[in-house]
Amino acid sequence: MRILIKNGRLIDPLNNVDEKMDILISNGIVEKIEQNITESVDKTIDANNMWVTPGFIDLHVHLREPGYEHKETIATGTRSAVMGGFTSICCMPNTKPVTDNEILVEYIKMKAEREGVCRVLPVGAITVGQKGEALSDIGKMAKAGACAISEDGFTVENASLMKTAIKYAQMFDIPVFSHCEDVTLAGGSMNAGDTATKLGLKGISNESEDVIVSRDIILADSLKAPIHLCHISTKGAVDLIKDAKARGSKVTAEATPHHFTLVDEDITDYDGNYKMNPPLRSTQDRAAIIEALKNDTIQVIATDHAPHHIDEKNCEFERALNGIVGLETALSLSISELVEKGVLTPFKMIEKLTKNPAKVLRRKDLGHLSIGAKADIAIIDPNVKYKINIENFVSKGKNSPFNNREVTGKVLYTLVDGKIIVENGQLREEYK
Repeated sequence: MRILIKNGRLIDPLNNVDEKMDILISNGIVEKIEQNITESVDKTIDANNMWVTPGFIDLHVHLREPGYEHKETIATGTRSAVMGGFTSICCMPNTKPVTDNEILVEYIKMKAEREGVCRVLPVGAITVGQKGEALSDIGKMAKAGACAISEDGFTVENASLMKTAIKYAQMFDIPVFSHCEDVTLAGGSMNAGDTATKLGLKGISNESEDVIVSRDIILADSLKAPIHLCHISTKGAVDLIKDAKARGSKVTAEATPHHFTLVDEDITDYDGNYKMNPPLRSTQDRAAIIEALKNDTIQVIATDHAPHHIDEKNCEFERALNGIVGLETALSLSISELVEKGVLTPFKMIEKLTKNPAKVLRRKDLGHLSIGAKADIAIIDPNVKYKINIENFVSKGKNSPFNNREVTGKVLYTLVDGKIIVENGQLREEYK
């Protein structure tokens, strides 16, 4: 099938393109990128006044399958992803059983091929059962297709074990995604500060993140190895990353839309939808995250999409499980909070959703729209304003603090391998 995307503003950071161009797709591959293509095709998409970008890559998603299908499945999670313009997603290993071996990696890949609608890149656990006691077989998981290793949701507390994991990951040319939290300094349910005191909730200190950020940079530096730091939330962590980069460390980091949009003061009651890990931090921390995105101390926007059943959130704040859904709101929040407020240009924002995460993954086949590349594409209306409605989410999870928030920008089309999965802002009938 041949598809022609016409009149759109092509934003492709890897190829340093930001101009009005047409794209011709043939049999799932980008065949031609030029102005005013007039060839005969099976379908034409008029992208006038829209952005045409590479499909987004999310380094941090919880698909919950296997084991927690009441929260999300590979089928529903990938459909949620394409609604947000994501065509490749890295799924974290805190499943049941834990994704700590090649059989589980292969299972997730097989399920994704059968039931998913976008690329699913499994992340293997650093330790067996995520217990922090013995390393998983990193080599076998990498060979089976694990895109990275992570203990996300937990920290490998044993520094020697973590150092060995970084060394092995380097041998097999896959990144380590570090969840930075010293549990002995955490133990609360929201950010330590005035709001926690007012609500009578135990706080989580900034040091709980900063200590492990520092440790894992030191460990990676000792091996001259890269390290990727997940969901950075504190000013202290930003300062540590900035200093490390200045001295040549191979450190990369991600920030989530909820951490650059909300602060702990937004928690005015005991709504479990505001509970996440790391927690919403202070206004000062949020400002540091935004500045870090602006100056490229933080290179990646990732969602940490974490769906839960309503009963797991509709309870006492301390008992509510951590996390929010994010795949279907990430683009709109990024435009609203970063582009409209002059923090990032559209080009720089798209870079943090495409080129940069592909670089972290060492995947030269993703994150760009070169001739001969896979036609993974998002088409965005950057001007439309709407209110987020959790009832419209394709994800099983409705746990979001952004319900009824007015935002700008919406994904209207998502193509994966040249197949139109989302059309006019809706899943095509055959993919519902």
